Amino acid sequence: MQGNSRLRHVIVAIALALAPAPAFAIDEALLPRNLSPWGMFVSADIVVKAVMIGLAVASLVTWTVWLAKTVELRRKSALAVQRTRALEGKMKLAEAAERTSDAHDAVAQLIQSCAKEAELSGGIVDDGLQERVALRLERVEAAMSRQIARGTGVLATIGATAPFVGLFGTVWGIMNAFIGISESHTTSLAVVAPGIAEALLATAFGLVAAIPAVVIYNHLVRGIANYRALLGDASAQLMLLVSRQRDHREFRLSRAAE
Repeated sequence: MQGNSRLRHVIVAIALALAPAPAFAIDEALLPRNLSPWGMFVSADIVVKAVMIGLAVASLVTWTVWLAKTVELRRKSALAVQRTRALEGKMKLAEAAERTSDAHDAVAQLIQSCAKEAELSGGIVDDGLQERVALRLERVEAAMSRQIARGTGVLATIGATAPFVGLFGTVWGIMNAFIGISESHTTSLAVVAPGIAEALLATAFGLVAAIPAVVIYNHLVRGIANYRALLGDASAQLMLLVSRQRDHREFRLSRAAE
């Protein structure tokens, strides 16, 4: 009896020695040690990495456009307000054209365009002059509006496409995670979780790039609309100036306004 008992103990010991490692040991070996965002980025698939890098670049472009356009809008809006207030006084068109002869801002372009049309008309004041001046001012306003809005279209593109780009990275990462599950012959959560976490990180990158782009785009659109309103006020002041000088029969431009 004792011999049979010893034999059973030996058989059990050999079976334990030849048995595969426990599931938790495999899981710990397959589980990445660093599950921080940077660690998941480093261990992610090359395609997922490319998606994350692209979204990071898009986010950098978004904030760069925001900074540049915010500074530009504030500077040009302040200058437009300053020149419009000057036109509200007793300034004549010849004087306004002389003061802005070397300037290149939007209101200066409006003044110079108005003065140019008046010069080409040879001092003949009629309804046709006001119509021609209005057409010139409208064209200058449109050109200045396109100029100030340049670069904002990329924000709309980033806001519309970044979530889908991040979703593509997520789908690709989850696909690789399921392939890893098939190759490891285990369905343990410790094996599945790291790959899925890396994939979901791409979606997070997409949202981080898209949400600020949409918010900044809407903010800049409102700022551009306000700037266009300022140009409209300047054009209205110029039309009033032309009409006022016409009523007083003083519509003559000096050579300095050419």
